[in-house]
Amino acid sequence: MKEIVLDTETTGISIKDGHRIVEIGCIELDDLVPVNKFHTYLNPERKVSDKAFEVHGYSDEFLAKQKKFSEIVDEFLKFIEGKSLIIHNAEFDLAHLNNELSLLGKNKINNEVLDTLELARNKFPGSASSLDALCKRFRIDNSRRVHHTALIDCDLLFKVYVNLIDQKEPKLNFENSYISEKTFHNSKISYFKKIVKPSSEELNNHKKYLKEQLKKNYY
Repeated sequence: MKEIVLDTETTGISIKDGHRIVEIGCIELDDLVPVNKFHTYLNPERKVSDKAFEVHGYSDEFLAKQKKFSEIVDEFLKFIEGKSLIIHNAEFDLAHLNNELSLLGKNKINNEVLDTLELARNKFPGSASSLDALCKRFRIDNSRRVHHTALIDCDLLFKVYVNLIDQKEPKLNFENSYISEKTFHNSKISYFKKIVKPSSEELNNHKKYLKEQLKKNYY
């Protein structure tokens, strides 16, 4: 099962105000193992709002040197083709992506989408469901998230996602770089699916294992 963890950064909140995408980040998962990535900065052809700059820190000067969405759209669509999308607050990202596609006369994204914000709200009603709040809940180190950047947010969302669906994370190190897809398939990587009707001892061992591994921050 292939999925894409996806995040975007923008010049501002509303597409009605003409705001555009400045960064797209994607991590491809194959049965919950990260195998590939797509990442690009974009020239939004407009200024970044002050509030957006505070969030991601991308200046107009930096973005003016980047590719336009029209230059990467085909590569991006090919990367996500036929795969489920995992997005936190999917309404926001999809609105901006579909706006960019509309400006080029292209069809809207029709992939299956899982919104981890809705998943978290259903699982923990009444609790804070931001990415930072979920990282805290699952003891995921988010100290690198000084600014909101698409790839770092994708990496954190991946870890949040496997915890939300009660899976164990693969033992892979993604602290500074991503291992190639070839390396993944040639290596002996093992991870474990959710056990059906586990015993009390197995449940306690599972919780202890997750607590220890997350503290060590393998990623």
